[in-house]
Amino acid sequence: MHTWFIFQQDSAPSYRARNSQNWLWANCPDFITKDQWPPNLPNVNLMDYHVWGAMLKAYSKHRTKPKTIAEIKEALQVIWDNLPQGPIDNPVEDFSN
Repeated sequence: MHTWFIFQQDSAPSYRARNSQNWLWANCPDFITKDQWPPNLPNVNLMDYHVWGAMLKAYSKHRTKPKTIAEIKEALQVIWDNLPQGPIDNPVEDFSN
């Protein structure tokens, strides 16, 4: 069984390295090259910037920091479940205008 996907990169230095690019060309012929995807543009990745920012802010207020992967997953799920709709709606509305 063959799985089809397109690899998209964000132009991080390790992704731009010649070895990384050569591997992608050889193994992921449909990948979006570093020159085709603009790096770190908030207007392209609105949801990432706003939602992850809101989640990070909530996480920083945790009194006890998770010590295991299971605890991190649980903390992030609680944060997600309690995330106000505003951080999600605002970038969508901004993008629509």
